[in-house]
Amino acid sequence: MVRVTREGHPARTPDGHHVIIDGRRWRATDPLIPEDVAARLRTHLMAARRAVGAARRAHDEEAEAAARSRVHMAKVALGERGVPWWEQDETERRTRWTEGLTALDRG
Repeated sequence: MVRVTREGHPARTPDGHHVIIDGRRWRATDPLIPEDVAARLRTHLMAARRAVGAARRAHDEEAEAAARSRVHMAKVALGERGVPWWEQDETERRTRWTEGLTALDRG
């Protein structure tokens, strides 16, 4: 079960670095990302996840690998993978999500 805050968001660890879902810690999205940018990155992430599923159903290993690469790219841009966002300065964080979004938008 997911514990949620009054605002409807998953509960976070006291330092804010992780969300708690079904008793597991997952790295939280970088809170510095502007909401419109984060929404676009989440759209790319969900499209890539759907593409993984479609490729698996089609038994297309090449398409699955490409889709998984896009999932990874979106997760890194969101700060959920790669160098922890709390270990980066503001410029590094902005560069991470800007470059990630640019690459995802290019397709």
